[in-house]
Amino acid sequence: MQLAFKPRLTAEDYLAGEMASDIRHEYVDGEVYAMAGAGEPHNLIALNVASRLRNLVRGGPCRVFISDMKLHVADWDAFYYPDVMVVCDARDTQTHYKELPSLVVEVLSPSTESIDRREKMLAYRTLPSLREYLLIAQDKCHVELYRRADNGAWYLAALPEGAAVPLECVKTSLTLDELYEDVKFIQNMPPALINNA
Repeated sequence: MQLAFKPRLTAEDYLAGEMASDIRHEYVDGEVYAMAGAGEPHNLIALNVASRLRNLVRGGPCRVFISDMKLHVADWDAFYYPDVMVVCDARDTQTHYKELPSLVVEVLSPSTESIDRREKMLAYRTLPSLREYLLIAQDKCHVELYRRADNGAWYLAALPEGAAVPLECVKTSLTLDELYEDVKFIQNMPPALINNA
């Protein structure tokens, strides 16, 4: 019996397909994965971060992008859709994806948290321009900030309870109240519904 192998999708074919698709897909080494929709807390947190960062960097060299802008990670042959990213490098001129972010923000969902913490964290760290990676919980008031030191090593910044989140790459801080404005944490929701949030 002969085995039939599915040909791997090229990055060029993926990009062409995304231009025509109503559904967003991430691409990793020839494989394509459909993106799930996000719930209210996820959307509010991402919007809070993006709008505050946009107001803070307006008029300067940095640009803020939300979840419809792809991030190309060449070393992983991957295209991801971060929830928020900030690009401050004028050389990053692609119009449908970016390659030189300073900051990437992911809002953690039960269905994507392990990917954000493992695969994406490892992939994003290969980007020489990336200075900070911010993970924000959507089910409780909790953030984790990973920062690249001058020697290239990555560290988890220890933040005191209730402290503002210092984002050195854009020379600002965001308070937890700003990150979680209007967010109502989901209490006692059935696990099947939480996993789709």
